[in-house]
Parts: sequence; C-alpha cells; structure tokens
Amino acid sequence: MIKTALVALLLACTTIVGQAAERGTDPLDSPRWSDMRKEMFPASAKVVFDERVKVTAPLTAENAMNVPVSVDASALPGVREVLVFADFNPIVRIVRFEPTGAQPSLGFRIKLQQSTPVRAAVRTSDGSWHVGGTWVNTAGGGCTLPSTGSASPEWQKRLGEVSSRVWARKEGGERIRLRIIHPIDTGLAAGIPAFFLQDLDLTDDKGKALMHIEGFEPIAENPVFTVDIPVARASAGYRVSGRDNNGNAISAVIDK
Repeated sequence: MIKTALVALLLACTTIVGQAAERGTDPLDSPRWSDMRKEMFPASAKVVFDERVKVTAPLTAENAMNVPVSVDASALPGVREVLVFADFNPIVRIVRFEPTGAQPSLGFRIKLQQSTPVRAAVRTSDGSWHVGGTWVNTAGGGCTLPSTGSASPEWQKRLGEVSSRVWARKEGGERIRLRIIHPIDTGLAAGIPAFFLQDLDLTDDKGKALMHIEGFEPIAENPVFTVDIPVARASAGYRVSGRDNNGNAISAVIDK
C-alpha cells in the first residue's frame, strides 16, 4: 500500500514538474513575462527556458543609450532564428537574426529605457523556442533621448558608411566586427521621427549568405555588430548590404 502511494506521488511530482517546464516559470522573475509570452510567440508554440542560450550584458549599464549585449546560442543544434527583446522597453523588440552560415551568435549595442530583463529567444529546426536572458540595471532614458548624431550635419555626409575588421579566432574560424554610421532614432523623442537600420545581410565573397539581421528602433546609434564565422565558411573576403527604414542603402566590401 505504501509502495503504491509512493509511486503515485512520484508520478504526480513528475507531472507537475513537466507542466511547470512547459509553462516556463521565468528564472528572471519578471512581472512582464506573461505579456512577453503572448506578444512574442504564437499561442501554440513550445517555449522553454534554456541555459544553453547565453545572453551577456553588464549588470549595471552606465550609458542607457549604448549598452553592450552578446547572444550565443551555439550550444543548441539546428538554430533557425534568434529574437532579442527587452521586457520593459517601450519598444520591446531589439534585433532578430538568422545565422544561415555564421555561428548562431551576435554582439551588438542597444538602448534601454529602464532596468529590464534582456532576453534572446532561439527557434530551432523542430519549431521550439529556447529562451535565455539576464537583468540589466540602468538609470534609463535611453529610448526617449534624441541621438547625438541627429544634431550634427556630419552624419548626413557619412550616412551608411561602414568600417570593419576581421581577425582569426583561437577556437578556429574568423570574427567580423563592423560599424555603420547611422543616428538610429527611436521616434520617441519629441519632433524626431523613427530612423533606424532595418535589414542587413552578410555574405561571403561568392555571395553565399552568412547572416541576415533585422534591426529595430532600440539598436544603439552607429551600430556595431560582431559576427563569428566557422572554419568551413571562412572566406577570402565578405560583403555587407542592407537598408534603413527610409530606404537608404548600405553596401560595403569587407577586406581582411
């Protein structure tokens, strides 16, 4: 009788744990998570919190308009896309990328309006979403301040200008870092419309896709992106092309 009761109890506990994992109890304990779950994913989607999705950012950001963040989902197999968002930002979505040939990782800088969890949701080939994240504390205001570049006539002359660097990684393959001159305004500062990088494609020297990046308003001014290329996809050179939300073209050859 006791043995039967213990077995029943263990089965009940297993069921409860499984249901909790499926519901996805937020490890960051954000009151906004239930809203994020509804806004970011289809109701039928399988969404799980996964420690293999690494989001790295400063615990305290001194400059809310320029917060460095890196996302690494290379421990997950079959990564199709990655969506980065911040629970408490007035514009929640930050960047989405598809690592078609590059590593499923990306470094970038963002604007934050207040202290918030910054999360990365990774969709794998089976359709599941794997979520990781970290809290970032900041005094805030990064999304409602005008960019410094918008006050200078210089950015108009240099708009879309790309500078880059390529170097070998100790782990093998290459790392590409590129910087694009662009004021990036969120549209939340009085009298200044939204003006941001919308699409960016990185290809090898033969035109084969490595990564597609879709930007949103909270990307930091003069955006910097860091992309890792595996050994098998390393190239003699690279090319980046894209546009902003006003249709201004971005195009550059990345030489080693």
